[in-house]
Amino acid sequence: MIRSELIDIIAARNPHLYHQDAGRIVDTILDDIASAMERGERVELRGFGTFVVRHRPSRSGRNPKNGTAVFVEEKWVPFFRAGKELKERINDGGAPDPAANA
Repeated sequence: MIRSELIDIIAARNPHLYHQDAGRIVDTILDDIASAMERGERVELRGFGTFVVRHRPSRSGRNPKNGTAVFVEEKWVPFFRAGKELKERINDGGAPDPAANA
């Protein structure tokens, strides 16, 4: 699902909202999640999952093309951990068969 599909679904389920308002709602929620993560805060959506920022220290890596050693700088990366209810929904037949897409 992409952002525009999410907006379409919200607008369809809430006929009292204009499509433009549904877009603003989605943008506001995503912006607030991103802003909280920028500040290093943890964002928890009960029943869905948790968004956190994790620190990856600097390290020595390898260039896959020629095998030479390269320095990889430290960085902060976003991380999502699915909640219990989401995991249960996916594992109780909610997810499509990956072999069907092959």
